[in-house]
Amino acid sequence: MRPTQSAHLTRRRLRAAGAGVVALALALAGCTGSDKPAPKAAPSTTSRPAPPPSPFQAKGLPAGLLAAVKPIYVGGAVPASPSAAAALKARKVTPGAKVTVVGSLGTWKKTPIAVVTSGKDVTLAVGPKWKVVGGWWPSLKVSRPSLGPGPRRVLFIGSDARPGENPATARGDSLHILGLDGKGRGGIVGIPRDSWVPLSTGGHGKINSALPRGGPVAETRTVSAYTGVPLEGYVVTGFQGFVTLVDHAGGVRLTSPRAFHDTYSQALIRKGLNILNGGQALAYARSRHAQPAGDFDRSLNQGRLLLAGAAGVRLAGPSRLPRLLQNSSPHVITNLSPERVLTLAATVFATWPGGVHNRVATGGVGMSPDGQSIVELGSAARALFADIRDGSLR
Repeated sequence: MRPTQSAHLTRRRLRAAGAGVVALALALAGCTGSDKPAPKAAPSTTSRPAPPPSPFQAKGLPAGLLAAVKPIYVGGAVPASPSAAAALKARKVTPGAKVTVVGSLGTWKKTPIAVVTSGKDVTLAVGPKWKVVGGWWPSLKVSRPSLGPGPRRVLFIGSDARPGENPATARGDSLHILGLDGKGRGGIVGIPRDSWVPLSTGGHGKINSALPRGGPVAETRTVSAYTGVPLEGYVVTGFQGFVTLVDHAGGVRLTSPRAFHDTYSQALIRKGLNILNGGQALAYARSRHAQPAGDFDRSLNQGRLLLAGAAGVRLAGPSRLPRLLQNSSPHVITNLSPERVLTLAATVFATWPGGVHNRVATGGVGMSPDGQSIVELGSAARALFADIRDGSLR
């Protein structure tokens, strides 16, 4: 057959096949080949199923914080401090487990801080290059909270700076060592302001005079050298700062073992529960003349205020911690890093309230060589200092 005839035959076969396909389609569609248009096909009611939600959900976490926290629950490397990394190494991750984390953000001295919760789990993180610095993770079978390396011992200084004065250069009238052993127990040791001791700035003097002579560093060195207690740092606030701190926290709930009225400090306290605003709390902290043991009782009452403040933070819950610290930040002077401040504050949630004892170093009243009334601490005080070195009191 010639090529031209073959080509014609091929075209005829294709036309016939095409006609057959059209006829078959019309038949299947119920058409007869008339001029009436075929009815439109009904739209499909089927659609692709929505993908299942991810088992890991996050609320309120910026991208960097999410990247730091997510590996805790799904596995992988976690950007963390050495102590937190050591704790998280023992975690038990369940692949595909449903987890929802919720973030609460704030700042400390302009550094971003965060608390991330998931059920009873709490993760503490510090930015801006977010890393995990502590927390506790019962859902991951981590046996113990991670709140910094080893026992914590910090000097809390209540300066008698009036409004407009620098708290770091006034007298340190309220001196308390706060200890935490990292195992759920702690202690508060008050040191009378008139204690006669060697000063880190040279010579001897009342222990509270180290602050105006050399600032918080000199005060901390003086207290540490005299007591033999290693201190990781200091926290200082003045009168106005203290009042503002209490008011920002919504007041403080204080239980007093006795009622008293101090006409000097203007403290008016009932026996039992007292709900104090900032000014009332300051009056209570300054009361000396209405106390049977004078400065010793005043120091004990100041320790009670510290415990009452911690109880208020505990009642508010971990998610409120970043905001509370942010509100406190402008009114506090400290050499502690944001990491140490955040983990220290979080210990209130991992410490048994009944395991934190509040005591005051005692001694006799005497006279200094230059005629000042002083406190001479004795053997009982030395035993108390030795007891708090491990971060708790028996």
